Amino acid sequence: MVFATMCRSSFSSTLGFAACMLLTACGSEAPSEDFVVSEQARVAPGLREPCADIHPLRSAYFGDLHVHTALSNDANSFGVRSSPSDAYRYAFGAGSVELPIDKAGEKGTRTVNIDRPLDFMAVTDHAEFLGEQTLCSDPNSAVADADFCRAFEAGEGRNPGLLAKIFSPFPTRDEDVCGEDGSRCAEAALIPWNQTIDAAEEWNDTTSNCERTAFVAFEYSSVRLGSNLHRNVIFKGTTVPKRPISYLDANREWRLWEILDKECINGAGDCDALAIPHNSNISNGRMFAVDYAGAFSEDEQATRARLRMKLEPVIEIMQHKGDSECRNGLSGVLGGEDELCDFEKFEDLAFKGVTGEPVVDDCYNGPLADYMPHKGPNCLTRNSYVRYALIEGLKEEERIGVNPFKFGISASTDTHNATGGGVEEKSYPGHLGWGDGTAQNRVTYESQVPGNASNNPGGLIGVWSTENSRDAIFDSIRTKEVFGTSGPRIKPRFFGGWDYGQNLCADPGLLEKAYSGGVPMGNDLPDKSGDAPVFLVSAISDPGTAAAPGMPLQRLQVIKGWYDHDGDHHQRVYDVAGDSVSRGSVDVNTCKTSGSGYEQLCSVWSDPDFSAEQRAVYYMRAVENPSCRYSTWQCNEMPEADRPSHCANNEVPKVIHERAWTSPIWYTPAA
Repeated sequence: MVFATMCRSSFSSTLGFAACMLLTACGSEAPSEDFVVSEQARVAPGLREPCADIHPLRSAYFGDLHVHTALSNDANSFGVRSSPSDAYRYAFGAGSVELPIDKAGEKGTRTVNIDRPLDFMAVTDHAEFLGEQTLCSDPNSAVADADFCRAFEAGEGRNPGLLAKIFSPFPTRDEDVCGEDGSRCAEAALIPWNQTIDAAEEWNDTTSNCERTAFVAFEYSSVRLGSNLHRNVIFKGTTVPKRPISYLDANREWRLWEILDKECINGAGDCDALAIPHNSNISNGRMFAVDYAGAFSEDEQATRARLRMKLEPVIEIMQHKGDSECRNGLSGVLGGEDELCDFEKFEDLAFKGVTGEPVVDDCYNGPLADYMPHKGPNCLTRNSYVRYALIEGLKEEERIGVNPFKFGISASTDTHNATGGGVEEKSYPGHLGWGDGTAQNRVTYESQVPGNASNNPGGLIGVWSTENSRDAIFDSIRTKEVFGTSGPRIKPRFFGGWDYGQNLCADPGLLEKAYSGGVPMGNDLPDKSGDAPVFLVSAISDPGTAAAPGMPLQRLQVIKGWYDHDGDHHQRVYDVAGDSVSRGSVDVNTCKTSGSGYEQLCSVWSDPDFSAEQRAVYYMRAVENPSCRYSTWQCNEMPEADRPSHCANNEVPKVIHERAWTSPIWYTPAA
């Protein structure tokens, strides 16, 4: 959903915002049987040829698992008309998409093409209001003139009544449109859902070329109590539930997990699914809160934690609404500042734009915290960020025997323009239809401007896989051998073991020895006590294209996290390859880069501060030399007289360090 515009115009105060969230009366959830995978619901999988291109030691494939089309109301309300099939056509380089533009009230369109095709993609339209939009947009529908439909045309990003349904802890559907039992909207939702399935089948390559993979998917979009708790649900094949599961059907995330587990994974046929949470940075500390509402005993909490990890093996660390890795200045985090944690902090403007108040760094966690706003929604806490969730998970594992935050790391775009993978900074066309259809809007740092400069082009998910097929890509995500990038196609590898030799980087058999002597990203270090673990860290820079050459790497870093028994989190950032001081630079007036860097970096590194008694988590960050942010490129290309004031000040960062994050490796003391 378009967070920066939610409830702003009518609910500018904190009290008013709370009223917006609690506006809807208590509702009831749909039973899981409504989403049963039945014979009638299945799409027969087509016969596929074995892939001709097989990589036993795995190759890197790049994709986007967070893409919206006109089937999502918040895209549709900003003039986007592209279908799921159009989105796949764009992402796989088979054609362009037409995007809306509004220049001084004069509507038009613009044509965009992807600079480099993706290897895999999923259209993830919002499950919420799929049926309502279908009914309300049909002039022949019996409910087209309902009050809800007239309001619905304004779009959820600008309609407080619509927002109340996805903000309320007890959401309901509109009876005039959906009927008393909601069945009219449930039935209408089948039309766009089948369109989504058909598009994935149309574009999934089942020949031996294995050039592109298209997944069936949807987004579950809870904004419960003003907190972003969204998940993208990805299916392995086309044996899928009869219709997607929305927040209006299952108003807690564990209900989503339970339904997917019961009706898909353990249900009929060969259905398999996983969910990918995103934008914890705007979750008011709720995305990674240690709460098990309704699960009171440690055994019940451990069962809930196992279910979460079964359904949510990876998270999305980066997309157009910012970076969720880490943040400086939060209470309960020790280890000093990490300069790279200041990257793409969308929440700074988004939270101020919603409430008119400054961002705070603490959240309410007292009585009824699960049901009342956490001093927000403008609240920041370590439970909003991936790094600290990884550390919190270590604590929970010691307490209940299960780590609920043992996830891998991915990234995607969250484009609402049907332009999955369109992450090139210089040519970034925006993500929100006519809302940021002009460069002036894209570079303006004002909260009332949709798609403003607090946004960014988003990132990509990288997968180390034996081949580019649904089964192989999905299985690699499930086993967490995945990474995220802020857009570039950096290829990082991260292995952990105990006996890697210091000359391994120069060994022709590097990968064979890395796999045989340890574990890749996303895994636990094998049991061994005493000596410090040894990590193989390496990355290859993005070569770019002829039109936009890639940037060299600056350095590789290992980030270590652990906790103490006072409850504090500890972090340490180690520079393990390359230069800690950049040898590259960029002229912000021309975006011309200079200096040196690295096409490839590799190192064998051992933790100098290792304690055999201490649980720890490690992940790698590969960092490029500095380059111009998209807003700098696009400010420079405008005639000076047309440039918004933000082009001349420092409110919007002018330079960025693009990067990649690997999935972690965990250390647990021997029993």
